[in-house]
Amino acid sequence: MESSVAVRSRAEDTDSSVDDVLTLVKRAKSGDLSAFDSLIVRYRQRLYAVIYNMTMNAEDAADLTQESFVKAFRSLAKFKEKSSFYTWLYRIGVNLCLTHLKKRKIRQFFSFDNASNDGGIAKDLDAISSTSSTSIKKALNNELHEKLNEALSKLSDKHRTIVVLFEIDGLGHKEIAKIMNCTEGTVRSRLFYAKQQLQSYLAEYLN
Repeated sequence: MESSVAVRSRAEDTDSSVDDVLTLVKRAKSGDLSAFDSLIVRYRQRLYAVIYNMTMNAEDAADLTQESFVKAFRSLAKFKEKSSFYTWLYRIGVNLCLTHLKKRKIRQFFSFDNASNDGGIAKDLDAISSTSSTSIKKALNNELHEKLNEALSKLSDKHRTIVVLFEIDGLGHKEIAKIMNCTEGTVRSRLFYAKQQLQSYLAEYLN
């Protein structure tokens, strides 16, 4: 089994860069392949990071990332610019990944080594280690690390996907809702459920 080290990317689009992206999209729609190449360069690392954290397999992540861009290019005319391009692209990538996981029934793992220490699950799990009060990174060692991975593997694909998008890629509830094609309330409830499940699976370490 491959080492479960999470890939992290939290870059955000600024107003100016959004305008640049829309310009590239319009050029790509008109048949400018170099413009689409620029979009690939801009987003492949972020998309790869999300897919890798869902599959924990570098080869699968690379293949699915490439497949996502191929599908995006073929479907570019359907992008109505009502949402940001990366949200639309992420939806394609996440859906392809979920289909892949469902078919293969892969039990994937990812580490909280790079998860946010500012809140969310990382904050809720600080209590795991009685000797660590500054960072969850110090608690994720040896047997505990393995138990966390085992607990995360028990989450459904959709719950694990939302955790990846929220904790690893740093997306907000609104962006995740668009990507997952659900309401923000559903995103919040799934995150809450995931935390409850993780705490249940790790009960002996939380006490």
